[in-house]
Amino acid sequence: MDVQTEMPANATAGSTLPDEEIHRIIMEREQECLQLEAMNSTPPPGPYCRLTFDGWSCWPNTPAGATAYVPCPNFITGFDASLRAHKYCELNGTWFRHPESGQVWSNYTTCVNLKDLSWQQGINGLYEAGYAISLIALLLSLGILTYFRSLRCARITLHMNLFASFAVNNALWLVWYRCIVANTDLLLNNGMTCRLLHIVLHYFLLTNYAWMLCEGFYLHTLLVSAFTSEQKLVKWLMILGWPVPAIIVTIYACLRATSNDLTDTEQCWINEGNYMNVLVYPVCVSTLLNVLFLFNIVRVLLMKLRAGPSIGTQPSRSMRQAFRATLLLVPLLGLHYLVIPFRPPKNHPWEHFYEVLSAITASFQGLCVAILFCFCNGEVIAQFKRKWEGSAFLRNRANSCTATTVSFIRSTAGPMSGEETV
Repeated sequence: MDVQTEMPANATAGSTLPDEEIHRIIMEREQECLQLEAMNSTPPPGPYCRLTFDGWSCWPNTPAGATAYVPCPNFITGFDASLRAHKYCELNGTWFRHPESGQVWSNYTTCVNLKDLSWQQGINGLYEAGYAISLIALLLSLGILTYFRSLRCARITLHMNLFASFAVNNALWLVWYRCIVANTDLLLNNGMTCRLLHIVLHYFLLTNYAWMLCEGFYLHTLLVSAFTSEQKLVKWLMILGWPVPAIIVTIYACLRATSNDLTDTEQCWINEGNYMNVLVYPVCVSTLLNVLFLFNIVRVLLMKLRAGPSIGTQPSRSMRQAFRATLLLVPLLGLHYLVIPFRPPKNHPWEHFYEVLSAITASFQGLCVAILFCFCNGEVIAQFKRKWEGSAFLRNRANSCTATTVSFIRSTAGPMSGEETV
């Protein structure tokens, strides 16, 4: 049997498996090729290309002028095992040689599903666009809340922590898609830096949901326990918003780092792996608790509204606005993780719809937070109106003073000119 070295010098190039595992797979394939040659000892009539192993696949005896086809190797990243590679046998009974290198060549370019690759690139572009738009909206929101110092209160402090969490998370996602996902060499090297970025990114992802839980718990506590100190409550919520997600992510990172499954440790942990539930369950619990808080808030609000205009029973306007914003936001933020168990299998008719829905719900969360808690916040709008009306008043007053001055000058100039003419 001809054993030809047609692949690059590093036969493991393009694979995310360890070198030992790749060599084992290649040796098994070569042994199978030898067995196939022993079983087919009778050569076909006429000129033909002899059975050969090219370093990845075994090519059978092929008549001159014909093309041989084999399944694409499934241990090469980016290759679709359902597709086929091909190899052409020349009319003189020799395998085709590449015109540039002069080496015997197998065509594996057909192993890449270009249509699927183009679709995935489009989905990644949707993620990037969503995170970029959300990041701009969040930074603008933080700037607005920082500028208007009169807005500072416990509830706005929670909003600012939520915005900061989302802003950092969105910025890290942009770095992830630009520097990690698009860099095949970095994924293959699976260095410590990219894995650390994965851990930090998912920490801030958890803080998003932790601060949403803080928002719901804060609103619920103020309505149910009217005599609670807001400042003390915010201090306790700070512990829930930042340190608790760190504990969860640490457990997740330790499980993945010590796993023996390659899906957990390869490619900068870009795959979900076997321990994604360590992150998913806390998010689902957070979303469920917020839903329960909202149900109880609705009950309390209805009771207060039915009680009539009694002193101390009517909820404030700002409280009702915060409730409406939270009511809209909580299901939206939890949707991304709640639909994970219903992910359709590969090539399912709903697969593309699911991927688009996931991209939109995940990347535009920050924009929704900014719109509901800042841009549509009645207090923020009132501050802008007050600022605008104040500026308009100053402009009108300045114009009035200018007009008065001009009028005074003209009135004094008249008699003086008259006296000069006399």
